[in-house]
Amino acid sequence: MPDRCTTFRFSTAGISKPARAEAVRDLHLRERQLLPPGLEPLEPLEPLSDRPPHVDVIKRTLPGLALVSGTFSGLRHAARPKGSAGHGENDLLFCVNVRGCSLAQQRDRELMLRDGDAFFATRSLAGFNILRPTPARFIGCRVAREAVAALLGRLDDTPMSFVPHDTEALNLLVTYASAIADTLPLTTPELQRLAVSHMQDLIAATIAAMRGVRAIAEGRGVAAARLRAIMTDICAHVSDGELSVAEVAQRQRVTPRYVHKLFENEGLTFSSFVLGQRLARARRMLSDPRLADRNISAIAFAVGFGDLSYFNRTFRRQYGVTPSEIKQLSASAD
Repeated sequence: MPDRCTTFRFSTAGISKPARAEAVRDLHLRERQLLPPGLEPLEPLEPLSDRPPHVDVIKRTLPGLALVSGTFSGLRHAARPKGSAGHGENDLLFCVNVRGCSLAQQRDRELMLRDGDAFFATRSLAGFNILRPTPARFIGCRVAREAVAALLGRLDDTPMSFVPHDTEALNLLVTYASAIADTLPLTTPELQRLAVSHMQDLIAATIAAMRGVRAIAEGRGVAAARLRAIMTDICAHVSDGELSVAEVAQRQRVTPRYVHKLFENEGLTFSSFVLGQRLARARRMLSDPRLADRNISAIAFAVGFGDLSYFNRTFRRQYGVTPSEIKQLSASAD
């Protein structure tokens, strides 16, 4: 497992179609040249003979976690078998088929993965293949087997195991993993350790759900991922002036008290988070020259405020300037 944080991106979009197959075959070699010593590159990719290959991925490695997110098409993705995997020999592999169709194969076992389905496995002498003839978006995780075993108990060699899309812990895992891959900067060692711990917890909780047992993980990673899902829900509905904790809780299938507790654990409140999101959205709109013809009251109501004087008061308290001053600055800059 890595002892530092790195990011690697690759896309075939800028490569001519005749040259894509060779570029895809050389991808793991290209990444190896860019990685610091001791970090494992992507698993080998092989273009399918009857399909044009396409790759668009981002890989983030943290201390204890390697996470790949993106889209593959026209490819066979081969996980190296036990005995040839280098530093990833004792890792647990977890792959989510976010969108599209993929076929996972190990010996005589095949798993058809559709939207949201996943599987996990440890390396075996056989390894395994994932075929993606048509565009499939995925998230792949690699964690130390021992870290997950510490939460679940004994975790011996595990054959490829299917996880259905409606598994609650899996959906939380996807939300959290997507944030790590796409948005979270994770600039400090403390944040990196916290993110890795949460991912280990969520993987353990997902496997536990398949085993019918409870993991120690329930306390930490699941709560963190659920809070992020709740925050995402709020951001999607923040313009609704009637947005309430009861409404969000109902959509997330939890109690209002649990929502409040999740925010309290982070030193926040539901109402302060909603207010902050509305103010931030209003500031972006006031600064957008494309919305110069919209007056302040229209913007305030558009982001969920029902009282213009309350909006002006809280906006000035938050940013130290009035909405009118922000709008004037935007107009003069334009």
